[in-house]
Amino acid sequence: MKAIGFRQGGSLDREDALLDLEVPKPVPGPRDLLVRVRAVSVNPVDTKVRAGAKPSGEPMILGYDAAGVVEAAGSDVTLFAPGDEVFYAGTIKRPGTNAELHAVDERIVGRKPRSLDFAEAAALPLTGLTAWELLFDRLRVPRGGGEGQAILIVNGAGGVGSMLVQLARQLTGLRVIATASRSETIAWATQMGAHDVIDHRKPLNEELARIGVKAVNFVASLAASDRHLAIYPRIIAPQGSLAVIDDVKAFDIAGLRQKAITVAWEGVFVRSIYETPDMIEQHHILGEIARLIDEGMLHGTMTRDLGEMNAATLKEAHGLVESGAMVGKLVLRGISAG
Repeated sequence: MKAIGFRQGGSLDREDALLDLEVPKPVPGPRDLLVRVRAVSVNPVDTKVRAGAKPSGEPMILGYDAAGVVEAAGSDVTLFAPGDEVFYAGTIKRPGTNAELHAVDERIVGRKPRSLDFAEAAALPLTGLTAWELLFDRLRVPRGGGEGQAILIVNGAGGVGSMLVQLARQLTGLRVIATASRSETIAWATQMGAHDVIDHRKPLNEELARIGVKAVNFVASLAASDRHLAIYPRIIAPQGSLAVIDDVKAFDIAGLRQKAITVAWEGVFVRSIYETPDMIEQHHILGEIARLIDEGMLHGTMTRDLGEMNAATLKEAHGLVESGAMVGKLVLRGISAG
């Protein structure tokens, strides 16, 4: 089958950074679905793995977000059948979705929202799962709770931020404060439902004071966490919580001790990597996200469609993600079988 991958990691300016390949068709395991991929999205994790990976032997195929149609099911599959339309975020420990066909454990797969096409649906799984787990599992905000409290979402116009702003606004009583710095990102975060938008290029304490907020109860630090760490003890309320998703080289949280601030790390692949007893929870979360999309409570975050996936268009997508200037999510259509 056709796929896009690489034989040597490194920077995107390499001629062989991403290649059109022919690889064997995946063989689904007992709990796997074999999915014909109809669309994918690209996330920062794709670019980071590509830059640092050292494949041994076989070429490495990336890709996590996908939407497609179940073509075959393993012997122990109970949740889906051939012909079902699905979407999911995959796992970092298996070959990825940048291919015609992909094998994925049914426990991390959801039924595609009926109201979205495949490209729109492919933009949602990884960011939706990350935002959901961060809000309800890591920050432990009760669904429907949070009245009289506030959450600060740093980088509110990115992929995860776009979903987190919506979830916090629609499913909690929190005051939702997002950060953004450009006119288009400010407009996007507002469109997603933020009550307030402040500028993360300026001191966050001063920006919060500008809107009459002395401290927030929750911070979702989605970018530049090491740069903002020094200010977090000043802007998080006593017994508040901080959740982080980005890569940091040094992160000394001793300054948070005096206020007994809880620190948590969100990792969307943890359940699938370790096959935790609650691994199927991602199936349920995706089902709930699909329901909320179809009911109009949540909205898709796709902002750019780069057309059919091949080495050239996927390389363009990686470059856009690496630029750090993306608003929402970009997608590519599945590889043509022809």
